[in-house]
Amino acid sequence: MPKTYRVAVIGRTGKGNYGHGLDVVWKGLDNVEVVAVADEDEKGRAAAAQRLGVKNAYADYREMLDKERPQIVSVADRWLDAHRDMVVACAKAGAGVFLEKPFCRTLEEADEMVRTCETHHVKLAIAHQTRYSPRLKVVRDLIGDGKVGEVLELRARGKEDARGGGQDLMVLGTHLFDLMRLLLGDARWCHARIWQNGKPATKADVSQGGEGMGPVLGDWINATYGFDKGVEATFGSAKNRSDKETRFGLEIRGSKGIIQLTTGSLPAAYFLDDPAWFPGRTKAQWQEITSAGVGKPEPLKDGGLGQGNVWIAKDLIEAIEKDRQPLGSMYDGRAALEMILAVYESHRLKGTAELPLKNRKHPLTMLSV
Repeated sequence: MPKTYRVAVIGRTGKGNYGHGLDVVWKGLDNVEVVAVADEDEKGRAAAAQRLGVKNAYADYREMLDKERPQIVSVADRWLDAHRDMVVACAKAGAGVFLEKPFCRTLEEADEMVRTCETHHVKLAIAHQTRYSPRLKVVRDLIGDGKVGEVLELRARGKEDARGGGQDLMVLGTHLFDLMRLLLGDARWCHARIWQNGKPATKADVSQGGEGMGPVLGDWINATYGFDKGVEATFGSAKNRSDKETRFGLEIRGSKGIIQLTTGSLPAAYFLDDPAWFPGRTKAQWQEITSAGVGKPEPLKDGGLGQGNVWIAKDLIEAIEKDRQPLGSMYDGRAALEMILAVYESHRLKGTAELPLKNRKHPLTMLSV
């Protein structure tokens, strides 16, 4: 008979809540039992217990871990200030983790989280849902089969709303950098420029970002990353530069054509079979990429982030059973954070930051001017 896993949920009402559905995802799986929830907020805790159908609800997640001994825990809150403590506590309790993104605030925290999970032999999956999309398999096949030719460059932009700049870099950048790595491997260097109010950003412009993310800088960021074989990727974000339609997403430019995609369980994705990258001149047409292929009807129903969460949860369970890393692992979460902080490290150094970063502290706490 299949094993039934004891699952618990950690949320923080008013401080990141339960992320993008990392609490209710387990209700759609047959081989799990949600046994408890922890939330420091009394009303939020009661509501979560009712939503999840559990009798045991705790104000202190450490007490929950000690009494309930779950095998898997959703660390669901979006706020980052407690991710390190929560993940370390779960790992020491021997529980695998489904973690809301971004990973945490600093590489020091990330290294401790990874080290503790390794020491206690637990798996961690991060909520980068796009990795699990069947449309991403089609995108990777298009690249692998040479349909876009040799990949020459990648271009990414954040949502560029009121969070544009530093907060956009952290909150949305984590998805884009994860996709860059999925397609190109690890970045080798980063060179960035950060601006505030039309001038180069300084130490005086550093502020505390929302959602417990720690210090952020800049209302306009341009960053370039170097990958193997000379391929470069760019990330840009400028505050309040988007309207109802956003530029958020990633563009893969090859010698034979272009792929554009966003994020999610079934992200918007398109292919342009045009080596000139100039459809207005060549009359080439954009073709939609679906789970079935280029220009084919989508056979799957769009279940949104909830569907992506189900794919991650199932993969985490399989990773535990087969003793492998999840498709989106703690190493991937840390690497995306490293690309984020490399922007600030480059700004601090006033030059190129080599990856992996030797400096594991937050670069914005070390600015001289």
